[in-house]
Amino acid sequence: MKKIINITSVLVTGLLVIVSSCKDKREPGKIYMPDMTYSRAIETYSLLDSNVFTSDESKLGQEIFYNRCPVPGTVKRGENEYEYTIPNDSAGYVLSATVKNPLSPLSTADSMEASRLFNINCAICHGANGKASGPLAQSGKLGGIKDLTSEGVVTLADGTIFHSITYGKNNMGSYASQLSRKQRWMIVQYVRTLQPKAASSAKSATDSTSMAKTK
Repeated sequence: MKKIINITSVLVTGLLVIVSSCKDKREPGKIYMPDMTYSRAIETYSLLDSNVFTSDESKLGQEIFYNRCPVPGTVKRGENEYEYTIPNDSAGYVLSATVKNPLSPLSTADSMEASRLFNINCAICHGANGKASGPLAQSGKLGGIKDLTSEGVVTLADGTIFHSITYGKNNMGSYASQLSRKQRWMIVQYVRTLQPKAASSAKSATDSTSMAKTK
């Protein structure tokens, strides 16, 4: 009797395999582990059910806490090489002037990439030439856009320009989420190529001082 049951089981199993194999090949088969097939991971920009999730720490234990922020101290892969720990405050802004650009002079390929990044992220305000001639500047809808070729920016240290790109300055927001640290340093170098040469600036300053003394 047991032998008959075993044979019957094998036959039924084989029949099921044959039947299932005759289905449309374009359709997926049976799902063995649905949780692995259909991810329940939270999509970063999707709307969350406020009855289930909260970003209010006072509601911990009542609802699932999720504020969409990375764990404190999280460092993006590859960012350790260009670590920047100066805080976003007035003292940090002053201290940023002591930070030197860690990149070597850009190669031709890197210069082209820096130009591309600048045109995507910066030119809409500052213009492709850096003279505050971008579409937003010309529209008159956003004021206070810096002319990157002006003396006030030319005399800024690389670290201070990087600091401004990282944390934002005045009407300009932070670009830390759009650009990696290396990319921000590349853009700093590219901005320098748009500015008057240092020698010309120094000569102009000397000439201005001489003219002031003769008046």
